Amino acid sequence: MTKIAIIGGSGLEDPAILQNPQDIEVGTPFGKPSSGFKCGTIASVEVAILSRHGRDHSIPPTQVNNRANIWAIKEIGCTHILVTTACGSLRQEIDRGHLVILDQFIDFTRHREVTFHNQFENGVLNHTPMADPFNQDLREKLIEKAIELGLPFHKKGTVITIEGPRFSTRAESNMFRIWGADVINMSTAPECILANELGIPYAAVALSTDYDCWKTDEEPVTWEEVLAVFQHNVENVIRLLTATIQDIR
Repeated sequence: MTKIAIIGGSGLEDPAILQNPQDIEVGTPFGKPSSGFKCGTIASVEVAILSRHGRDHSIPPTQVNNRANIWAIKEIGCTHILVTTACGSLRQEIDRGHLVILDQFIDFTRHREVTFHNQFENGVLNHTPMADPFNQDLREKLIEKAIELGLPFHKKGTVITIEGPRFSTRAESNMFRIWGADVINMSTAPECILANELGIPYAAVALSTDYDCWKTDEEPVTWEEVLAVFQHNVENVIRLLTATIQDIR
């Protein structure tokens, strides 16, 4: 049976969106997940929502227990993962409020637990393929629904994940652009890596909220700007996810 995990949380815990909501707590060998799960249905599809940074947004990016989050998602029987993430744009054409259906990531984190396989047991070498980390079937469904809904979006994009919680220097921002990154965030790695290790199809909708700091003709990003733009456009993210969930079987 299909059961969708949504990681993000903002705006999706509204009872008007999630039918028959109930809260579930899950323990894992890696500690506690970032939050309990708010479980219910969207269009008769089972959904479990996890708040990546906690319900009160108290967990900084580096301290998110990604291994516990993904393990718990597997433990409660979720078959797919859809995530939302705010991001900074590293490309002129990705404007504030635009959505990006990510297809590649660059992991620029340095202090996070990035694998379930800290040791190889019984001679099994757990080297997980990661050439195309985002599930193509889920991506195609998101793209199809974004077109149907007439949303401003980009069919692909490479995200670079930094440690945070600070934002980039201008030198870093320009370096990431040279490397080929299209957007920047603090959450995709190792979350996506761990989902792939457990074999759970994973796709991400990134919402552009700012231009980081590479543009010299405007002020560099601030947290207040990120929050304001995200809240103004989160309804488009919700519309896209709820429409897509109906087609996942």
